[in-house]
Amino acid sequence: MASARILVKRRKSIRNIRKITRTMELIATARFKKAMDRASEAAAYTRKINEIVADLAQSDLSFSHPLLQQPAEEQNVAVLVLTSNRGLCGGYNGGILRQALPRIRQFEQDGKHVSLEVSGKRGLSFMKFEGIPVDQSHTKFEDKPGFDEVNEIAARYVAGFVAGRLDRVDVAYQQYLSSSKQAPIIETLLPIGDLAGSAGIDEQANGAAIDYELLPSAEEILEELVPAAFKARFFKCFLDAAVGEQIARMVAMKSATENADEMIRDISQEYNRARQTQITSELAEIIGGAAALE
Repeated sequence: MASARILVKRRKSIRNIRKITRTMELIATARFKKAMDRASEAAAYTRKINEIVADLAQSDLSFSHPLLQQPAEEQNVAVLVLTSNRGLCGGYNGGILRQALPRIRQFEQDGKHVSLEVSGKRGLSFMKFEGIPVDQSHTKFEDKPGFDEVNEIAARYVAGFVAGRLDRVDVAYQQYLSSSKQAPIIETLLPIGDLAGSAGIDEQANGAAIDYELLPSAEEILEELVPAAFKARFFKCFLDAAVGEQIARMVAMKSATENADEMIRDISQEYNRARQTQITSELAEIIGGAAALE
């Protein structure tokens, strides 16, 4: 049994660690609520603009936007992986990287040219460890990604796809479904796929062709709406990633705090037993000494 002095030092160190994990849990909780509000607001906007573009895509229009067209051959592929800059968030980064790595390996086996972009220091460290070259890195996105910063990346993808330099854009991130459910996913954002499904539109209810009167013209309206729909979905990926990171850190720090509480209780019990043994031994020595003097 460890001495009482060693147990006191160990309990004190665990209490100090508990203060840190509890503080990080409270900070993650506050950041989660703010990030969730932003993600919820963006989700409503993204859903509505997707509904409009999906309706236009299903109507009898003679014009189609390049972002809606499937390339004849997928040769140049861009993969964006969204991870965190900091750790202590459980399996958040591991789940995303387990989704991204097989997709990257598959593209390479198929002979496609992969342009890899990684956001977050954890993802960059993982790619360096795996020996996978990263074309562009981003470390400025935290719990409050700004639309202007994200829009720079989205605009570059749109320009590359329209010009034919890109045939596909995949994004690996933590999708936010609810406060109790998040799932790592790798999603193809370009070419724009089933907007009706992503917007939650009932295909049976909207199966008939919709008659639109477009002013000034369908070309000019789609020229604005389709890129805006992609940029909204792209920005929502960053917002979902921010929410998922804070939820994962909140859960991880809560578990660490509970484990610290349990360890403190166990050490306190062990300390009490050690102290009781020490007192009993001292009493026995005193009684023995007194008996020897008689």
